[in-house]
Amino acid sequence: MVAAVLCGLMLGAGLWIVLVRLPLMRGTTFADRIAPQLRSHNLESRLLRSPVHNLTPFGPLEQILRPIIGDAVSHLSRYNLGAALLAKRLSRAGSSTSTTDFRAEQLLWGAGGFLLSLIAVSLGAASGRFNIPFALVSVVGATLCGFLLRDFLLSQQIKRRESRMLSEFPSLAELMALAVAAGESAMGAMDRVCRTSRGELAAEFATVLADTRSGRPMTEALGAFSGRTELPPLVRFVDGLVVAVERGTPLADVLRAQASDVRDAAKRELMESAGRKEIAMMVPLVFGVLPLTVVFAAFPAIAALEMSF
Repeated sequence: MVAAVLCGLMLGAGLWIVLVRLPLMRGTTFADRIAPQLRSHNLESRLLRSPVHNLTPFGPLEQILRPIIGDAVSHLSRYNLGAALLAKRLSRAGSSTSTTDFRAEQLLWGAGGFLLSLIAVSLGAASGRFNIPFALVSVVGATLCGFLLRDFLLSQQIKRRESRMLSEFPSLAELMALAVAAGESAMGAMDRVCRTSRGELAAEFATVLADTRSGRPMTEALGAFSGRTELPPLVRFVDGLVVAVERGTPLADVLRAQASDVRDAAKRELMESAGRKEIAMMVPLVFGVLPLTVVFAAFPAIAALEMSF
């Protein structure tokens, strides 16, 4: 019975995919109508083109699933799921993934949770344990968990990247201070730091340099960098750098002071973390080690009293 239901679902899904991919079932957009008139003649061989990034690990199945996923994402974007906020979070994570591709990944993760829960429910039904409310809750919950798990992983990626940037900032700020004190300009010092270091913050500095070399004013490039991060030390660093460039204030002292502030903040955070862990260690000590110590200390006396009676 379960196998027949699964086969019917797979057959229905396949027929639905074939139906929705028919040319008569899909409306032609304005961009598709004018694309042949605006398309330039390309003499490059198709064999030399770079492969398109796949959203699914199924290879040829990507050609079928990509339009369907694109349609689903476009329909979801009508409900305003925070595209601007998502784009900012992706930039904070240092990811080159677009918002559309990220929503598609979320849909695929939700579909994976749905399939896993469906398989688990089917195995339970085959073994004789089937409860309709529990099955519905399991399927819906697994789908939502798969959808939200991708967002959670993005948040963890942002935290790890910002932690690495904070750990790199004092050293890079002092390197820039040394370069500025030696006679380099702010851009020259940043260029020297990018050429001699590796890391997340150095990559952001390289992006700022690329923006300025493409014709963008330095203050705007630094403002864009400040907008891509929400770390207060980096925001203060950008503000101090902009003020130093615009007004000619001494930059080396500002950079050294900011590096010292970040190191002091790291020390305070480390001591606070140690204090929290010390309090957390009291739980197993009070509820685990101390009762055993009392038992071992009191048991001989209790045994001696019982033997005396």
